[in-house]
Amino acid sequence: MKIGELCLDERPREKLVEKGAEALSNAELLAILLRSGTSKMNALEVGRNLLNTSGGSLANLSAMSIERMLSLPGMGIAKAASVVAAFELGRRFAYGKAAMPKIAIKSSSQVYAVMSPVLKGLDHEECWILYLNRAHYILCRERFSSGGLSSTSIDVMAICSRALEMRSPCIILVHNHPSANPLPSASDTAATEELSRALHQVKIEILDHLIVSDDSYFSFAENKVFEMGEQ
Repeated sequence: MKIGELCLDERPREKLVEKGAEALSNAELLAILLRSGTSKMNALEVGRNLLNTSGGSLANLSAMSIERMLSLPGMGIAKAASVVAAFELGRRFAYGKAAMPKIAIKSSSQVYAVMSPVLKGLDHEECWILYLNRAHYILCRERFSSGGLSSTSIDVMAICSRALEMRSPCIILVHNHPSANPLPSASDTAATEELSRALHQVKIEILDHLIVSDDSYFSFAENKVFEMGEQ
């Protein structure tokens, strides 16, 4: 059935205008982005299929490649590009909304709240640094590296130099695991220990290292993986 044949209150665009975007399901919102369907599927059905292919998860959908989308019925380059652009706009909005909270960072949950909107749904690893002042307010946050599907690098000397440049007495390291498992690998632990020792030499403290997955995180400090800042 074509969307135009649905009752007015069942058509996604009309429903959005009348009831607001929050009243629409994920599939209905996708249908608005897709705009049209095919001779066999309307836009709502194409949207549902796209969502089902992602296991019903918007996080999975946001990480889906354009090539994978194009392999699905009813998905052309224009539709795939619209979906990817929508997620990127949402990510940038979340990034701006979560930027620089005007409070002192006192817990790993605060760091997760700041960084999860930036890292959630990525299909590759990224390493970010939060540079803090003595009162633990965020001076700056920067993406330091972007890796492949399963790894990113920590440039110890570059991080030390940047922290000194920022006159930051303490930092927090954050990176994501696209695998959805936030537990640290042996290389994660080794790299963090190396960074902590290097920072200690220039009197800069690493307060924590958070590994973020889509729905959870692991804090080195909370789990006492090792004494942060120890030589």
